[in-house]
Amino acid sequence: MSPSLIVVLVAFFFVVMTLYKGIRIVPQGEEWIIERLGKYNETFMPGLNLMIPYIDNVSQKVVTKDVLLDVQEQEVITKDNAVILTNAIAFVKVTDPVKAVYGVVDFSDAIRYLIMTTLRSIVGEMELDQALSSRDQIKARLRESIADEVLDWGLTVRSVEIQDIKPSPTMQRAMELQASAERERKATVTKAEGDKQAAILQAEARLESSRRDAEAQILLADASAQAIDKVMKASAGADTSLAYLLGEKYIKAMTQMASSQNSKMVVLPADIQETVRGLMGKVRGVV
Repeated sequence: MSPSLIVVLVAFFFVVMTLYKGIRIVPQGEEWIIERLGKYNETFMPGLNLMIPYIDNVSQKVVTKDVLLDVQEQEVITKDNAVILTNAIAFVKVTDPVKAVYGVVDFSDAIRYLIMTTLRSIVGEMELDQALSSRDQIKARLRESIADEVLDWGLTVRSVEIQDIKPSPTMQRAMELQASAERERKATVTKAEGDKQAAILQAEARLESSRRDAEAQILLADASAQAIDKVMKASAGADTSLAYLLGEKYIKAMTQMASSQNSKMVVLPADIQETVRGLMGKVRGVV
């Protein structure tokens, strides 16, 4: 091969390489950081771009689409010293590639650690029950807290979502034991209240029954007194009506004795009228 042909081939190869290094096509969704002799020079936008070969260099290819960052699960201690497990995801967009490249070494790791530390700080100000029931509040405070800090890195936090927030296994077992004890306590209190109300109602029922029995006995005594008084007035001292009344009482008493289960035999006097007259005599003697 002649020297002239070699020179032509080398020149052709040099031209091809120069064009290759000087022409850059940036795809949509990316921006390229260009350095000239080790110093930032410009940012290539999507499309066709030209650079000086061998002097300019593509330092970083920055993705300008929304980036999903998964924040690993971590243990967080609440205000009342309870341990909970929580993790999150963040949607981040690079709005200033220059700041994202030169403002922080790795913006993905930086945001992850920032979210983790901020999340521990927010949950640490809450008690366990509040932390477990305030996911939206935690998310809003977390996004608000990191939004201003990431601006210096040329980033915008689109959204921060709390994937999971739950007690640790040890804490969960303790909560289950506490809930079981609370249910037993409520059941005991409810049973005691029921027994108390039942005893009160039974006492009130006995009191009402005794009162009504007393009233009934008083009414019966009054009725008997009125009946005797009317009979005495109607008889005007005659023995017949009084004997009739006493005889009626006597027969009722004998009937009750005869119907009693404990009574085997009832002996009646041969002459009931004479018996009644004897009772009348005793009553008059007492009077």
